[in-house]
Amino acid sequence: MKMSPLVETFVLHFGEMGGRWGVNRTVGQLYALLVLSREPMNADDLASYLGISRGNVSMGLKELQSWQLIKRVHIQGDRKEYFSAAGDFWDMGRKVIEERRKREIDPTLTVLRDILLDTPSNEHDIFAQEKIREIHDLLELVTDWSEELQKMQPEKVRTLMKLGSGVSKVLDIKEKLLHQNKRSE
Repeated sequence: MKMSPLVETFVLHFGEMGGRWGVNRTVGQLYALLVLSREPMNADDLASYLGISRGNVSMGLKELQSWQLIKRVHIQGDRKEYFSAAGDFWDMGRKVIEERRKREIDPTLTVLRDILLDTPSNEHDIFAQEKIREIHDLLELVTDWSEELQKMQPEKVRTLMKLGSGVSKVLDIKEKLLHQNKRSE
């Protein structure tokens, strides 16, 4: 089977991006193909479209299932397993962020917390621990912010993103007002 040039361009690029998001190229390509497919697909079809082995498809499908990015679909009268993308791209984004946090950020925060519990033995360690605390605090802040974003409805996240630098302007105005109130007291 052959993909159209439009679909092929997207699938290949998504495979490359998958490597940057914590999944291998094949998993990214499988997911992209399932997202763009109007109908559920079986492993044989996926292997044919991507020109990869059935075993490679099976491993990729298992990974996508573990991330809850795809779902099994039963086709009446067919014994093969079919798959389709689960949810929308907002769901995918949330799941990728959550998995990356679990695999990358959480272990780093654990190491940083352990280091911060140690008693520094000299001035260099005191300085190092201060820098480590800054890194820890930033990661905690970003993690907390990310968790709050993930709880929001997609419409609210879109609105927040559209505000962009407008949020910074509002914060600047708030800061000026606070500064003026302190001078008038």
